[in-house]
Parts: sequence; C-alpha cells; structure tokens
Amino acid sequence: MFILKHSSIISASPEIMGGTPVFTCTRVPVQTLLDYLKAGESIDDFLDGFPTVTKEQVIALLEEAEKQLLGH
Repeated sequence: MFILKHSSIISASPEIMGGTPVFTCTRVPVQTLLDYLKAGESIDDFLDGFPTVTKEQVIALLEEAEKQLLGH
C-alpha cells in the first residue's frame, strides 16, 4: 500500500474529518475518488460532484500512486 499522507496532494489532520486523508485544502476524502472510480464513474464525474478538488490534484494523486506501485 502506498502512503501519501501529509504530502502536497493529501493531508490528514485530526481537526479535519477526524484524520481521514483528504485532498489538501479541501474536506473531500481521497476514498471518495476511489469509490467513484470503483463504481465506474469518471474523473470528470467526480470533479463535477466535488468542485473544490482540481483535476491537477486527481492526476497528481494517480501519478504518485502509479510511481509507488510500479517502483518508479
């Protein structure tokens, strides 16, 4: 499993959503994106529902996950 907490992409703080990892500067849990993708929804569908998250944040998260999973 990859760890991105406290990165520029994700933050986790007990004061925000009880420490749930969220996209930095938002209250949107990263798990919500994963749930959308698992349900067959698109990134654009997610962004439409959560306008405080930017496409750049989503792409950066996916790129970092790819690097960590593939060992790049």
